[in-house]
Amino acid sequence: MSALHPRRAHAWLLWLLGTLVACAVVAPLLTGLGLPVAVGAVANVLAQWVTAVVCWVEVRRVGRGRYLEPLVAAAVTVFAAGYTGHLVTLGGAPALPFPSLADAGHLLVNPLILAALFVLVYRQLRTLSWAVTLDSAVGVFGAAAVLSVVLGPVLQTDGGMPSVAALVAVAYPSWDLTMMAVVAGIAAARGLTVGRNWNLLILGLFIFTITDTLFAFRVTGPGFTIGTPLDLGWTVGLALIAVWLRSYTLPSSEPGRPVRGAWAMVVPSIATGCGLVVLVTASRIDVPITAVLLASLALVGASIRTALAFRELGRMVNLRAQSRTDDLTGLPNRRSLYADVPGLLAGGHRRALLVLDLDRFKEVNDSLGHDAGDRLLVQVGERLTAQLGPNDLLARLGGDEFAILLDGAEAADAETAAVTVLDALAVPFTLAGIALTTTASIGIALYPAQGEDLTVLLRKADMAMYKAKSARTGHHVYRSVDDSHGDTRLRTLEELRNALTENELVLHFQPKIELATGAVQGVEALVRWQHPTRGLLYPDAFLELAEESGLMPDLTQVVLAQALDQAARWQAQGTPLSVAVNFSGSSLVDENLPERIGAMLLVRALPASALQVEVTEDFLMADRARAHDILSRLRLRGVRIAVDDFGTGYSSLAYLRDLPIDQLKLDRSFVSPMTNDPRAAALVSSTVILAHSLGLSMVAEGIEDAEAYAALARFGCDQGQGYYMSRPVPAVDFDVWLTQRHPEAQALWCDGGDAVPLTLPAV
Repeated sequence: MSALHPRRAHAWLLWLLGTLVACAVVAPLLTGLGLPVAVGAVANVLAQWVTAVVCWVEVRRVGRGRYLEPLVAAAVTVFAAGYTGHLVTLGGAPALPFPSLADAGHLLVNPLILAALFVLVYRQLRTLSWAVTLDSAVGVFGAAAVLSVVLGPVLQTDGGMPSVAALVAVAYPSWDLTMMAVVAGIAAARGLTVGRNWNLLILGLFIFTITDTLFAFRVTGPGFTIGTPLDLGWTVGLALIAVWLRSYTLPSSEPGRPVRGAWAMVVPSIATGCGLVVLVTASRIDVPITAVLLASLALVGASIRTALAFRELGRMVNLRAQSRTDDLTGLPNRRSLYADVPGLLAGGHRRALLVLDLDRFKEVNDSLGHDAGDRLLVQVGERLTAQLGPNDLLARLGGDEFAILLDGAEAADAETAAVTVLDALAVPFTLAGIALTTTASIGIALYPAQGEDLTVLLRKADMAMYKAKSARTGHHVYRSVDDSHGDTRLRTLEELRNALTENELVLHFQPKIELATGAVQGVEALVRWQHPTRGLLYPDAFLELAEESGLMPDLTQVVLAQALDQAARWQAQGTPLSVAVNFSGSSLVDENLPERIGAMLLVRALPASALQVEVTEDFLMADRARAHDILSRLRLRGVRIAVDDFGTGYSSLAYLRDLPIDQLKLDRSFVSPMTNDPRAAALVSSTVILAHSLGLSMVAEGIEDAEAYAALARFGCDQGQGYYMSRPVPAVDFDVWLTQRHPEAQALWCDGGDAVPLTLPAV
């Protein structure tokens, strides 16, 4: 055996086995033509030993630490040894009695295979499941009941105990039927498989059962002699078991599919039939009481198994329904949408698919918690349901996305429905005692004009939804020009994700000039994207996309780190400058932000005054309590707070009193018309007075010329920034600009072009 290579051995061993089995089949047919009986017997015994070799080669192939393969190989070997023991009777030796030691090998076959099957079950489940146990027991009871009737004559005596020979003869088919029931129970169990060709194992055991049953009648009747066609059944049965063993352990073989559905009820169904046949037979003729008892047990077990199977079937139906239902809202989910919509579209009626996405939903989760976000989604689902017609379909796709399939809708109908839905969502929601107003963006795709299957419609409705979101129109019907926009958006989004990790984001710095003296004490950091193929991209090309996709917190973190790194370099050069960084609302909802900023400053040995956080009025008004908490904790650390784009919102000015703010940044829309519009100039002057009266400093953005600079200086504005002084430039260019500035240039800025220093009038 050690000289055999498993892969090469299998090929010629299987060919040899097939040849010997063929000889065993042909030999009994030729005995009438003078062929000795011994030829068929020898062919059978050789085939059985080759079968044993096939099994042991398989044992060697799988290696140590396995038990199933050696047990099957041992079963085949002991049977071949027992059969060989009987073969000596053909050589003139005295016939062996029945039973004899040679029959021990026959009796050991089924216990060894039963142990192998136990190993198979334990290897896969680590326990014996109730399904395997019950199916096997029911099969055994049913088979034993039939066997008790069929083999009743073998066990009949004149009132005494059956002979040992009769008991051994009956043991053969009894073991075989037990093994068949166990294998069928395993094959029908959920999560178990006995190999790709498990049917070969059952077929082999079935042939064994038929052969042993006939053998029982022969050995207790006229007698059995080796070399008859009956021997062929054992040889073929062993060969089939060996082929199953090889296919089960072959690495390249695909795992067999366990029996499912109605096939799982084969064992209890057959057992029920067997039990009924035995009981009906018992009502007409005398049968052993043992058969009646076994038949009754089979019927009881089959009834229990059937009841459990139907309960499991009901559970599977519930699981299937749950798998198609969104756990949170109770609406159909994406899986249900893909299952139901193709059938609806097959009707040929015009339909419209609406994809709805809540705007800034992430901020609700971050600011109020995921519980509040979940309650919002439930209420949104209820409102959407109330707007649907009887033949419309609503599903939650996941997150804050919903899909609505409108029946019989044209483009105008779909837009009307979208407006109705948006109006319904515009009514404030109540979450944890807070009235919350939410908006949504809806994309619309039409069937069949814009797509004939759900996948295409979803893709186009999704592109239309992002178009509505970017244009802030509320809803948008898909058009062919949106396709390229959608592809560009997806490509840009993926490239932006890479940019965050590949250091493609760079900062430009614009100085903040003290208008009274021309001194530079701080800068504003403005992000740019150095795209590898599209060149330098400005914020309007990617910031909105970052906000919509949830990348803004990561982007802000990158910008903050680069800004503080540059501030540390300036401090090391002896020109300490404060750096202002813009924070969006989605970046400020992080409760750990103050601590993280403090740690970043500490690592770089920077004072807190080196950083200024710029926020917008929208964030301050959206969640006053959270804004107060975050900004107050930043102020306690010494970080200064500025309100960017002041005056562009429609919010109350009460936040100027309640929130910890250091500076207001007047938007360029007020500064640009100031020199030609007295009303605009008066508004700027009044705003400066308001800021100073509240103890705040004022910064003017968008200073484009000397007239605007001089006017702001006269109004008492503290600082200014704009192209008149310097465009936003990289840090290297900013250092050059800062070095080349002379006091004379500062004076020219201070007095608007005159050499005499400017004296500011009282405002």
